[in-house]
Amino acid sequence: MSYLKFDKAQLVNTEYSLKREFIRTNRAGSFASSTIINCNTRKYHGLLICPIDKFGGDNHVLLSSLDETIIQHRYEFNLGIHKYPGTYAPNGHKYVREYEVDPNPAITYRVGGVLLRKELLLVEKEQRILVKYTLLEANSPTTIRFQPFIAFRNIHDLTSANMVANTRANTVANGVSVRLYDGFPKLYMQTSRESEFIHAPDWYYDIEYTEEKNRGYACHEDLFVPGYFEMTIKKGVPIIFSAGTSESSPGSLVRQFNSELKKRIKRDSFESCLDNSAEQTISRKGKHVSIINGFPFLSHSERNTYLAIPGLCLSRGDEKTFLEVLQTSAQTLLNRFSPDANINKEKTSVDVPLWFFWTLQKYVEWGADKKEVWQKFRKTIKTILSNYKQGSHLAVELHDNGLLWTSQKGVSWMKVRNNGTFLQQRMGYLVEVNALWYNAISFAIELANTTGDKAFIKEWQAFPQKITESFNAIFWTDEMGYLADYAIEGYTSWSTRPNMLFALSLPYSCLSTEQKKSILDKIERDLLTPRGLRTLSPNNQDYLGVISGNEYERNRAFHNGSVFPWLLGHYAEAYLNLYKESGLSHIKRIFEGFEECVNEHGIGSISQIYDGNPPHKPNEATSYALSVAEIIRVGNMIKNVSKEVDV
Repeated sequence: MSYLKFDKAQLVNTEYSLKREFIRTNRAGSFASSTIINCNTRKYHGLLICPIDKFGGDNHVLLSSLDETIIQHRYEFNLGIHKYPGTYAPNGHKYVREYEVDPNPAITYRVGGVLLRKELLLVEKEQRILVKYTLLEANSPTTIRFQPFIAFRNIHDLTSANMVANTRANTVANGVSVRLYDGFPKLYMQTSRESEFIHAPDWYYDIEYTEEKNRGYACHEDLFVPGYFEMTIKKGVPIIFSAGTSESSPGSLVRQFNSELKKRIKRDSFESCLDNSAEQTISRKGKHVSIINGFPFLSHSERNTYLAIPGLCLSRGDEKTFLEVLQTSAQTLLNRFSPDANINKEKTSVDVPLWFFWTLQKYVEWGADKKEVWQKFRKTIKTILSNYKQGSHLAVELHDNGLLWTSQKGVSWMKVRNNGTFLQQRMGYLVEVNALWYNAISFAIELANTTGDKAFIKEWQAFPQKITESFNAIFWTDEMGYLADYAIEGYTSWSTRPNMLFALSLPYSCLSTEQKKSILDKIERDLLTPRGLRTLSPNNQDYLGVISGNEYERNRAFHNGSVFPWLLGHYAEAYLNLYKESGLSHIKRIFEGFEECVNEHGIGSISQIYDGNPPHKPNEATSYALSVAEIIRVGNMIKNVSKEVDV
């Protein structure tokens, strides 16, 4: 029996099935995503979504969906499902009997005496989706019809019927090619066996995306259908429908499907689901290797790349990909500090370069040679530190007390805006920025000692002590027993937020063991949930425990109570460093609880955020690279501490 599987009762219940979505990628930027009953509920859903170089590399929906119709004795049964205002049409979900995940998404339909299996598969590093149909049972001759719904639009936009679209369909082997607008690649739609294409161009109006509607966004669009394919289907003889940006050889489609299927990572356990999900976030385009921040609507994030690759790569033993991503990102960091760099300071994230040091620390902990790391990255390290010292191209200045002062809002990871205004008022001395600053300098000195770089050591060796004294004076009081979130002239914020956690979890800390225990107790009381850490204590008047409503309301909740799973990586690290094997059962219990997540939102993956209030419902991106990365890393921590106990 499959590890992830859904039955008829679950699938025909749209309240249940439309909340569960799949993601499949081609490991090069393209992906397919929809709900498990193939009803698109987001503008970000589609069967073939590709980055297009001519449009800045942004993702575009080419093939939105594909409806199938089974025909027997002149009776037609449409297996598709679309949401229109006030109704679903057709109602193909009533024929669904089973949905399986391993080794690829597969849905089984029962129509009278017909049992049909449909499987989806994206071709690795090629902009092509293959849909395989297998007739498992049939008591009379059967015909199948394919009706493609075409979008040709940016994933963040919606399209409408228009007179500009090119509605022609050009004949190719066992199919047609279409290109609605100039600048787009052609979309080749072909079948593995000979089929008849009936050119019947038409627009389908007012298709509704409920997830966009719930968020208060525009949610209706018109999709173009160029016509339909029709062919007989026989029991045990598979048919492949191919849609791609290049023409394929119809006779090779079945072989290609079978060959691609062998490459897939099985999802037959919690750990293998995480492994598969991690692999899907890695995008390779030639020599450029990057991390996709989350699906289905996020792209790349420099901060999240540094935070995620230790878990996505090193925890899975993939040093090669780790270094490929790091080398690309390190060059981006150097470009940031170039005298010619055109950086809008309002958009500059002060903490990002400091996370680079943490990423290198994880590499050293993994087994990299310190001397080699210093020799390879010392230029980047020195450039970063010297530019913080000078305040170059960053909304930050170094004060005489050794601490970094941020002169703008929205320069750390909590930077959601509404109508251009940052919702968090954090500026001045930020607790996480200065914890990262202390850690970065201390680690750089550690690396410099491996080669005896006396000039560098002399320049920076007095900083750790000065920062420690100032950090404690600004952020700590015995009376509060935890760290302030930020301090600005005449005001110190004692809002209980997870930013203070990094002062404990980073390898170098300004805090004593007693301080760390006190802070962890506070975090556990106010912020810890089974799905991660809240971004604000429920005791705070600004706390919002449920993510709902329009964009403004959701943005308010984003960092005012929402739960982020990725913070568990740092919580587990701080906790296990303090309590060793005696803390193992606590962390293990939280880790194992995440197994419930892989079939409740993004199938086989971990979501971006969860409600702060029980039952902590998932929200936003259905598969979030950083959530996956840090849960993997927590699993590795548990294994490592367990090994130490066994020894």
